[in-house]
Amino acid sequence: MKEANGAVRVEIESLLSMGLINSPMAGADIRVASGNFVTAKPLGVREGVDLQHTGEVRKVDAVGIQKRLDDGELVLLSPLGYSPTGEVFNLTLEDVASSAAIALDADKLIFLMDSSGVHNVRGELLREMTTDKANNLLRHIDQKGAQQITEDELYYLPAAVRACGQGVARTHLISRHVDGAILQELFTHDGIGTMVTEDPLESLRPADISDVGGILQLIEPLENEGILVRRGRERLEMEIHHFYVMEHDGKIIGCAALYPFKQERTAELACMAIHASFRRGGRGDRLLAYCEQQAKELGMRSVFVLTTRTEHWFLERGFLETDVATLPGEKQQLYNLQRRSKVFSKLLA
Repeated sequence: MKEANGAVRVEIESLLSMGLINSPMAGADIRVASGNFVTAKPLGVREGVDLQHTGEVRKVDAVGIQKRLDDGELVLLSPLGYSPTGEVFNLTLEDVASSAAIALDADKLIFLMDSSGVHNVRGELLREMTTDKANNLLRHIDQKGAQQITEDELYYLPAAVRACGQGVARTHLISRHVDGAILQELFTHDGIGTMVTEDPLESLRPADISDVGGILQLIEPLENEGILVRRGRERLEMEIHHFYVMEHDGKIIGCAALYPFKQERTAELACMAIHASFRRGGRGDRLLAYCEQQAKELGMRSVFVLTTRTEHWFLERGFLETDVATLPGEKQQLYNLQRRSKVFSKLLA
């Protein structure tokens, strides 16, 4: 193992030392630091077998690594660790990688593997998953057998869960066989592999003034098609306290507004939209349920919508068609006879 790791380390360092003119690394001046940054301990005797020089990470010298990084060096860690007694231990690469990421409080940990990412029991690639979802998948595998799960996934997914559970913001599991895999994973919205996070990437919350730009960007295409009533930035800024947004990884992918009519104890659900790239995933239902809950908390007994294109969607979710005469008096005066929107209402349970 010492010979194999030494040979690979020297090969990596030689490749990072390239800098010939007319080569992809022309002018590169990369300095590589490697050494005894990882302290290891023996696994000991397991089920009656002395594992001798097989070990696990005991400590990572985060301060030493950070000094090298601050000096602009690239730190190269091998799956070997050293003990205070002067012994060398063979470690798993996922143990070294996750321990180093945790010690450095890294924003990202990336595993390059033979498979394209993590798959569910039906063999479908999971683009995103929380640590809870990952643990459920691993428990299911333990009970039912691996089936569609590859050996790489069984190695790296528990390490990803451990890293995210101890402070690493995100762990990515991607294929090492795809050209530009890291760039595609980090700089495209969907990525090409699986991203594991501690908390869900999607959230629903009341909007604030900083969300105006994102909401405008979301609703403008629908306004141009005539699906939504046009709202200018000034109006949106004035009414932002009526809006709720669905956020995915910092990007607004859905919105809706609630305009309460307190005397009639009803509220208008308006400007409901989901980004085209995120439809057909049940997000509209979650946004609707969230708005209905907000309306109930405001003391409303019902909600109503005015729509020209999505009547069936609302009918399938418990709304009933009514007429303009059932609207609150204030809303009747504002009814647009040119749009001739249909009116649907729903009692809140």
